Amino acid sequence: MTIEYLKRGKPEADRAEDDAKTAAVVASTLKDIEARGDVAVRELAVKFDKYERETYRLSEAEIEAIIAKVSPQEMADIRFAQEQVRNFAQAQRDSMLDIEVETMPGVILGHKNIPVQSVGCYVPGGKFPMVASAHMSVATASVAGVPRIVACTPPFNGEPNPAVIAAMHLGGAHEIYVLGGIQAVGAMAIGTETIDPVHLLVGPGNAFVAEAKRQLFGRVGIDLFAGPTETMVIADDTAADAELCATDLLGQAEHGYNSPCVLLTNSRSLAEGTLQEIDRILGILPTASTAKVSWEEYGEVILCDTYDEMLEVADDIASEHVQVMTDRDDWFLENMTCYGALFLGARTNVANGDKVIGTNHTLPTKKAGRYTGGLWVGKFLKTHSYQKVTTDEAATMVGEIGSRLCMLEGFVGHAEQCNIRVRRYGGINVPYGEGAPVREAAE
Repeated sequence: MTIEYLKRGKPEADRAEDDAKTAAVVASTLKDIEARGDVAVRELAVKFDKYERETYRLSEAEIEAIIAKVSPQEMADIRFAQEQVRNFAQAQRDSMLDIEVETMPGVILGHKNIPVQSVGCYVPGGKFPMVASAHMSVATASVAGVPRIVACTPPFNGEPNPAVIAAMHLGGAHEIYVLGGIQAVGAMAIGTETIDPVHLLVGPGNAFVAEAKRQLFGRVGIDLFAGPTETMVIADDTAADAELCATDLLGQAEHGYNSPCVLLTNSRSLAEGTLQEIDRILGILPTASTAKVSWEEYGEVILCDTYDEMLEVADDIASEHVQVMTDRDDWFLENMTCYGALFLGARTNVANGDKVIGTNHTLPTKKAGRYTGGLWVGKFLKTHSYQKVTTDEAATMVGEIGSRLCMLEGFVGHAEQCNIRVRRYGGINVPYGEGAPVREAAE
């Protein structure tokens, strides 16, 4: 295999050191929230959000007043995007069926898809007001039928962002809090004097939010590890040019100072041209102060000889967003196995998925695409099985076999659960503490 890095990002050891520092800060902060509740949350909100009020939950009157600041066109655009997200989420929900089958005479097995009973949706917004994140979490939870939806977002320029609050409200949030960062996810998961804890945390966030969710997993469920944005462009010179590749890389690099962005190509001229275009665009991009740091510290350009090599590298990196612009986009769709979401063809772009097209933009990062997909309506549902034995014959037959299998493992108490059914419904005497005998009829 011939793989050449024309540009590398920050070494893995340095990234691991950054992660360790973040983990230590998060652990002490969550411990403080658990110990001091609302007092700790308020101190953190004042310190990090520069925002103080009597209660961080918005009243219905406040929500109405804030939403009134959103222009008719902005409301129409929010409604359109939310409709696309709801439509796709509903199609996904409709594909998830409850089942009940009679696997043998008198034995009925089934499962039910039951909504999580409370969810905390984190919507980032300190640097950029992430209106679309409200659709992805709140509206999708609403489609799933979650009966209590809590939404948190930090203030933007010192006050609740009207468009974000509108999206949360339209999405179906039952409680809206103006809180950001560790204090938001910590309060929702742990609970305070004024905020009841939730069963599930969802939504993207910065490195501190992502680490807080990781540390809280177990106490509550989480959707997935959704940290700083990652993007990969897989391109050849038949379907993309340098300007297109550079634009798509920097379009995601502006999210934050630590957003990995990777170009994977088999064309040296495209790779070198993209490097030049990135320098040009950074000279005119209004968000270049952020995007430049991500590109310099986390940007990579990888040159491969073959499409098979590109596929292998792409699956190893398992990027959150993977934009494919080649002469064989469907081949990548068929063969890629590790990623957050695919964006196929030059007409498609990650911003579509982020904001409006209907798929969910909360996606796995840091190689989590190897074991999970992104947030979707199914994350808000729990599939619970049940079983029912309806005849004496089935109770006897299954009980006899179950009894012997329990004894095989040494579980005498388990075996007796089976044996008592064999005695009562089959009229067969099984001595206490023994496995059911093998009867001629069962042979």
